[in-house]
Amino acid sequence: MGVMIEMQRSDLIAFIEQTGAKLNKSIAGIGFATKTLGGAISIILFGRKRSQPMRLRHLIAEINIAGVQALPVVVLMSAMIGVMLAIQGIYSLRVFGAETQVTYGLALSIPREFAPLITGILVAGRSGSQLTSRVGSMRLNGEIDALMVMGISPTRFVVAPSLLALAISLPILVAIANLAAFGAAGLYIDATLGIGPQAYWADILSIVTLTDLYHSFSKAVIFAILIGAVGISIGMGVSGGADVLGKATTSSVVTCIAAIIAADAIFALTV
Repeated sequence: MGVMIEMQRSDLIAFIEQTGAKLNKSIAGIGFATKTLGGAISIILFGRKRSQPMRLRHLIAEINIAGVQALPVVVLMSAMIGVMLAIQGIYSLRVFGAETQVTYGLALSIPREFAPLITGILVAGRSGSQLTSRVGSMRLNGEIDALMVMGISPTRFVVAPSLLALAISLPILVAIANLAAFGAAGLYIDATLGIGPQAYWADILSIVTLTDLYHSFSKAVIFAILIGAVGISIGMGVSGGADVLGKATTSSVVTCIAAIIAADAIFALTV
């Protein structure tokens, strides 16, 4: 009996030590991400005054990767979400004989919730993983250390352009996602209920307010900052071999999506 108790005690101590180590690692990761984010914002705002401006060609290249190349999948998925919301809305409201009021549900839900959330998750899965993979590869190949030896700040060269590109691209993608979702839903509603485009868009525009759009774009900017900070900080922390890079990329996607959902929940509770 004494041996069993001693084994259970040692297992408990080992579990507590592992949990503490993971907690310390998480806190250190949050601190590193905050430091990285602060340095990037400093370069974006004050880099030119300090003779360390961010190069425009790097920013354009990052916008092409994070925004332009993500456009097809964002449009496709947003259109599908719009149709699905229309189908479910009509099905639910038909019980009350009010299926023609489906436009109200779409106007209240798409800009405030679905467009920014779906776009954020898609960009997190695409651009967040790409950032982690690229920065992690640079870390493993010694390119980050080489930049520092040459006196070039990695934050200026890698972090700041990626972060600003996401902050520019994501609100634009969210605006396009709104249009794609509303447009696809309108086509389905026209085919199902016979509500023409003119009446449909009049209803949508009479319900959607500037506050809804502000809410949508504010979420997009917050999501962009989270994706950039998480993706780059995890990539900067890569060390070891190729298998570590794969694990870091997976961890980046999961962490980005979890952070986006948590931020969305906070928005829903506070705004």
